[in-house]
Amino acid sequence: MSSQVRPQLEPAPTAPQATVPRATTAVQICEVGPRDGLQSVARTLATPLKLAWIDALYAAGLRQIEVTSFVPARLMPQLADAAEVVRHARTQPGLKVLALAPNLKGVQAAAAAGAHAVTVPLSATEAHSQANLRKPIAQAVAELRQIVAWRNAEAPSLHIDAGISVAFGCSIQGPVPQDDVMRLAHALAQAGADSVGVADTTGYANPAQVRRMYLRLFAEIGNADNPVRPGLCGGAHVHNTRGLGLANCLAAYDVGVRTFDSSLAGLGGCPHAPGASGNVVTEDLVFMFEAMGLATGIDVQALMAARAPLAEGLPGEPLYGMTPLAGVPKGYAPASAVAA
Repeated sequence: MSSQVRPQLEPAPTAPQATVPRATTAVQICEVGPRDGLQSVARTLATPLKLAWIDALYAAGLRQIEVTSFVPARLMPQLADAAEVVRHARTQPGLKVLALAPNLKGVQAAAAAGAHAVTVPLSATEAHSQANLRKPIAQAVAELRQIVAWRNAEAPSLHIDAGISVAFGCSIQGPVPQDDVMRLAHALAQAGADSVGVADTTGYANPAQVRRMYLRLFAEIGNADNPVRPGLCGGAHVHNTRGLGLANCLAAYDVGVRTFDSSLAGLGGCPHAPGASGNVVTEDLVFMFEAMGLATGIDVQALMAARAPLAEGLPGEPLYGMTPLAGVPKGYAPASAVAA
């Protein structure tokens, strides 16, 4: 999951395919496929194709991309080129380069490579925490405090997002009480996180549950997407395991979320959450918001073209999405083009 309150960067030039200046966007999309998507694919996408993919995403108008994860290569060889990927992504003007790192060593490596923001994952259940991080929740919170202390001393511009996995349900434990999520969110805020995100890692959530979760988070720790009542709660990171991804994003939008994670072609999942499948499809999410009149600054046709490096480098890998399958309808007038 990604942080939604980011360091201010130099204004980004308009990419050739992007149809609207970034300042006018109503919804921000953070592409997580290069990290969340590729970590769940058994094969490794060659580094040149990975870099070409990131460039294509940028050309389509994306300005927030979670490009990699800093974990030992022996555990996740798909992301062994993390530092090279971050350095390349930094060459794109105005792109906010995000990474994930599960511990202090990973955060330090991400900062050294040049990441603007790092998401530190924690879990809402002890079962998932042990499976994913090999440590209890209390130890993970203590390590976040160490990460924040190091950041404050050595890399003050680095944004630290604390991401709560399996916040809506855990495929190991089952239902997750909302009170447990709130206690952890408060602990992460007290530990010094710049933002706190919640993730539907396993696709358990339904729209009513999403509304309840975000409304309570906004009331207790504030809404990072609301400049009038700012706070720590970041955007929505949902999975499409049971086909409710877009519905859950719309429910989150209705209560005030304005930043959303998604993955091109719906790649993604969690290796340590049995049954978890892909993220919301970026192409479908962008089409939905643009058709609703909510500008994203992203060209959906260019997004569909950005699937080419995946098709080339991961032959046979399922690439999902209803919009790429059906195409845009006749008379489609994207909000970004109207606003331009």
